Amino acid sequence: MRGRSDGGQKKRLIASLCAVVIFLGFLYVYYGWSSRGAADLGYGSKSLRKLGSSYLGGDDDTDGKQYESSTKFGQDEGEDIVPKTFPVCDDRHSELIPCLDRHLIYQMRLKLDLSVMEHYERHCPPPERRYNCLIPPPPGYKVPIKWPQSRDEVWKANIPHTHLAHEKSDQNWMVVQGEKIVFPGGGTHFHYGADKYIASIANMLNFSHNNLNNEGRIRTVLDVGCGVASFGAYLLSSDIIAMSLAPNDVHQNQIQFALERGIPAYLGVLGTKRLPYPSRSFELAHCSRCRIDWLQRDGILLLELDRLLRPGGYFAYSSPEAYAQDEEDLRIWREMSALVGRMCWRIAAKRNQTVIWQKPLTNDCYMEREPGTNPPLCRSDDDPDAVWGVPMEACITPYSDHDQKAKGSGLAPWPARLTAPPPRLADFGYSSEMFEKDTETWRHRVESYWNLLSPKIEDDTSRNLMDMKANWGSFAAALKSKNVWVMNVVPEDGPNTLKVIYDRGLIGTTHNWCEAFSTYPRTYDLLHAWTVFSDIKKKGCSAEDLLLEMDRILRPSGYVIIRDKQPVIDFVKKYLSALHWEAVATADSDNEGDDIVFIIQKKLWLTSESLRNSE
Repeated sequence: MRGRSDGGQKKRLIASLCAVVIFLGFLYVYYGWSSRGAADLGYGSKSLRKLGSSYLGGDDDTDGKQYESSTKFGQDEGEDIVPKTFPVCDDRHSELIPCLDRHLIYQMRLKLDLSVMEHYERHCPPPERRYNCLIPPPPGYKVPIKWPQSRDEVWKANIPHTHLAHEKSDQNWMVVQGEKIVFPGGGTHFHYGADKYIASIANMLNFSHNNLNNEGRIRTVLDVGCGVASFGAYLLSSDIIAMSLAPNDVHQNQIQFALERGIPAYLGVLGTKRLPYPSRSFELAHCSRCRIDWLQRDGILLLELDRLLRPGGYFAYSSPEAYAQDEEDLRIWREMSALVGRMCWRIAAKRNQTVIWQKPLTNDCYMEREPGTNPPLCRSDDDPDAVWGVPMEACITPYSDHDQKAKGSGLAPWPARLTAPPPRLADFGYSSEMFEKDTETWRHRVESYWNLLSPKIEDDTSRNLMDMKANWGSFAAALKSKNVWVMNVVPEDGPNTLKVIYDRGLIGTTHNWCEAFSTYPRTYDLLHAWTVFSDIKKKGCSAEDLLLEMDRILRPSGYVIIRDKQPVIDFVKKYLSALHWEAVATADSDNEGDDIVFIIQKKLWLTSESLRNSE
């Protein structure tokens, strides 16, 4: 009995010790993670940490207070806590894209279909999982090289990823040279330079002087699977602007390199949702070895390109299927040829490894197809310009009555189309006079902005600009003489004016500013926010989250122009110190209502850890 009792006591003692150890381990993990979460990850709206002078360019917080009381804009009473400092995210989050974060997908156990690229589409964190911290620059970060030099070289420290240089070493994508990464202008299909490849496409189409611009008739281009966007880079000299598109995939930094170079680019994928561009936006789509299965799901991805192409638009396709003679490539070629034939596309030119298809100018061919032919025409109640979160459909979008009668888009050639009222303006009940007045109003406003900025900026100070609420695109139109490009953003719940912006020969995207934008940190030199804060207040979204998002996508030393009501300006001013921003200028709106113009500059700062790693 004694032996059995002693054995039982020993077992109970061991069990008790194990329980104590597990409990202590739980406490350690819990409090250790809580502390680390506040300092590094910054989830939740109240996880704050004093930065002090732990960053280069930081201001010492001598009074030791981390919070100050203030009134939210748009409220007559009630107080909110405004941070004196925001925590700094862990250095491993220096390239965080909140709505394209693979770690979030794993953590939330989202059940996505990898075969149709759902894991590369937008999946935004819920409010309780958002980062409430400042994204640090990588160790050794430098102010980016200015355009046009940046087209050909960037600082390696700013994007410390050289795997593409090794992986694509035989294709001249990029080359590491000391502290810089150099871009010779090559690509998977055009090893000897994008400029020669572009001229060859123009030659195939018999365009004068081998200029793809075709006397201003080709202005907006969609480059799918763009790599580091050298195709788009070399189109700019021909007065062609490309939306270079690629997902955050195994070549995950390709769009980051494109934007660092000063080339228009966007993170996106041909997956299950429509691309965030209206119908009939591009004169030409391009795919060079983009590794897309165009035959999947009844040709739904080709039909998405069809939706986006203007009447008579082109699809330039460079791929083994266009020239290879092995059995599998021949099968794909036959099936693609049959599909595009049923879509009423015709071969405009075919040479060596490239084929160029052309979309019809009218609906006539669609009407002449045999009944029951697939793909079918889209339903009459389908809105081809509804894109935010809208699933793709395997159907052909017919032309409007106007396009059918005009036998084309009816657009003026570039650059006249920038200021000529486009036909689709009538969709909004706007007259030509109203359009012209809007263009002139923003010309004066932009001139005023540059006068306010003139002590701070030179001709090459800014390259990548974003108009966060672009309306008709007149802000961007007023900048034509500047060496800049503008990402025109149209709210997803307002008038879909993005089609007018594309008709003007400009580019842009649809977005909801209650969520993070699809771009890398530190990719824009200037953000223009016209009543954006007032708009998100009406939606009940967090203005503080928007400030953190603007800080994420703004380059160090970059500028923010806020044009909004006085309470908004007062609200933003309370956050300047916490964001390491500084006021540059304030002005009223010159008899244009009660809007105030507030211009801010983001300081360059580095974490102590970044400084140690760069030494």
